[in-house]
Amino acid sequence: MGKPHVIVIPYPAQGHVIPTLELAQCLVTQGVKVTFINTEVSHNLVTKNCLDKDGFGGLMQMVSLPDGLEPWDDRSDPCKVALSILQTMPLKLEELIERINKEESSRVSCVIADDCLGWAIKVAKKMGVRRAAFRPASVATLATILSCQKLIDDGIINKNGE
Repeated sequence: MGKPHVIVIPYPAQGHVIPTLELAQCLVTQGVKVTFINTEVSHNLVTKNCLDKDGFGGLMQMVSLPDGLEPWDDRSDPCKVALSILQTMPLKLEELIERINKEESSRVSCVIADDCLGWAIKVAKKMGVRRAAFRPASVATLATILSCQKLIDDGIINKNGE
């Protein structure tokens, strides 16, 4: 088997894509082959604005998958984007992994997905690929989210967040 090959998938928002891309770059510096997947819109922004295409020694491949929305659709509605991604991208990811895995030396070792993309973890599990969730936000944000139920249970906040 060749080098480890990791698929990395951020949620398509600037605050998610940039730290996830930094994670992917760290993996590449350790000799890990990375396929970095974005939606088509995010892919165009990343490859146009902040990707040093020559600095990865062939270990970083940038790939786009459709988000299911038309070019003229409003992507500022997070619910619309999330629903469209959920309806479109799981099958596209599965097809991509199958294509990659046809070449024995390039088989996918692991999928690292933004923790907002649980469907990607499910696809990896279904295909027998190791998987991990990545939280691009701060640890303080994660601690707050994980504490919400305790704050409700202790009567500090009610279910409406007041």
